[in-house]
Amino acid sequence: MENPVIIFGATQLGRAAREIFEGNGNVVYCFLDDNKKLHNTEIDNVSVLGATDDDGFLKLIGKKCEAFVALDDNKLRKNIVKMLQDVRHVQPVNGVHNTTIIATSADMGHGNFIDQGAKIGAGTSIGNHCLIQAGAIIGPEVKVGDFVQIGAGTVLGAGTEVEEEAFIGAGVTVVGGITIGKGARVGAGSVVVAPVKAGETVFGNPAQKVGS
Repeated sequence: MENPVIIFGATQLGRAAREIFEGNGNVVYCFLDDNKKLHNTEIDNVSVLGATDDDGFLKLIGKKCEAFVALDDNKLRKNIVKMLQDVRHVQPVNGVHNTTIIATSADMGHGNFIDQGAKIGAGTSIGNHCLIQAGAIIGPEVKVGDFVQIGAGTVLGAGTEVEEEAFIGAGVTVVGGITIGKGARVGAGSVVVAPVKAGETVFGNPAQKVGS
């Protein structure tokens, strides 16, 4: 990637993204963030130059700069991704830490964040705009949908399917062949041995449904 990157979001995820891009030899042009208190400040020697809808900087994207969306709120992330697609006609780039191991037969969409030490197995498919935190292990032939979040140290067994917008907390183990439904949530440290339905929240060992 030759062009500098503009990072949307200057919180913890944005700082981690900056580390990834600069570690890969890329230049981070600036942060954009809607918290006005951060404007005209520097975070890790990178300036926060304006809000996420600042047209002066948005005009650079697709011409002189790439874009990366570093927001862990799915609704906000979706809104900015849609704006970049509709207005700037670009897809956010992937931010993949240089210690990540990705099988040559795996494939990946756009706008994904993959932090240090993650491992992605053979034949696995990662969708778009996912957040995969440090040390996550995603086994072979796993399918991960769009806007999925996978916590640090989580292990997804071979053949697992994680549908779009699902959230899997840190330190979770999902046995092979299980489906985690759309928008489902799995609490940190859980062991999932049975399918999780769309929209369900589960927790524990073995993971059980939480709430009505």
